[in-house]
Amino acid sequence: MDRLFMRRPAPPLWPSHPLPPLQRPNPRRRRLLAIAGGAMLLPAAWPGPAAAQSPSPSPSPSPSPQQAVPRPSGSKPMQIGVIGSGRIGGTVGGLWVKAGYPVLFSSRHPEQLKPLVDGLGSLARAGTVAEAVAFGDVLFIAVPYGALPEVGKEHGRGMAGKVVLDATNAYRHRDGAAGEDALANGIGPTTAKYLPGARIVRAFNFTSASDFATRHHQEPRIAIPIAGDDRAALDTASELVRAAGFEPVVVGPLKIADSFAPGGPLFRQVGNAEELRQKARAAVPAPPPGR
Repeated sequence: MDRLFMRRPAPPLWPSHPLPPLQRPNPRRRRLLAIAGGAMLLPAAWPGPAAAQSPSPSPSPSPSPQQAVPRPSGSKPMQIGVIGSGRIGGTVGGLWVKAGYPVLFSSRHPEQLKPLVDGLGSLARAGTVAEAVAFGDVLFIAVPYGALPEVGKEHGRGMAGKVVLDATNAYRHRDGAAGEDALANGIGPTTAKYLPGARIVRAFNFTSASDFATRHHQEPRIAIPIAGDDRAALDTASELVRAAGFEPVVVGPLKIADSFAPGGPLFRQVGNAEELRQKARAAVPAPPPGR
């Protein structure tokens, strides 16, 4: 696993969301427009756990045959394994620890995570990626996108069937072939390809770690856009978004996740849930009547 996360040292860990250089218009917008007829971005067309939704003729996603992550006996909180304990992973994972969730933070050099876990108390542990995958009822991944193929190769079997909150973002100048793949084919479906069998929910990737660190639990709550194809996984992700001090807004299936990735119309659109829903409604044209 030593070469898994490229050549960046662990803490201070990976720059999870560097700003990309100026480029010509990103193809994401064209792709979002192209799929608008088949999948609305609007929460009303994808009713989810974030809020009550208005009626819509658009079909709901097929129910998942799997169930939401069960709580252990005695109402103990689910355990969370964090893969990539840098600015995003360390910040969001720390919010879950403070909310009472046991969290195992992982790195290729777990000993370097000692200051992080010591500062968070007894619910925080440090370990390898393999240990995080085994520990977590739910996994949170926040590594450079170029590392995902190797994560899948080395740990995909252990991740299969688990809810995986994916906070990665793809950048052409940093992430090589995997980044090109995500930019060309959509980041949600591409993550699902690299982590087959995992129950992917895109979350916590739309803004910076500093926003998560300083704006949690503010009123009104900051909205976090999430996307996924598994309804029970979305329920689990929504619980964890709320536990971290934010409000989840389900914007659609994985193929809509580009809308809040870099270059998408909802990226860095920080506001409350109603503001995010309004921006979501304006982001992609409604499909023609009868479709």
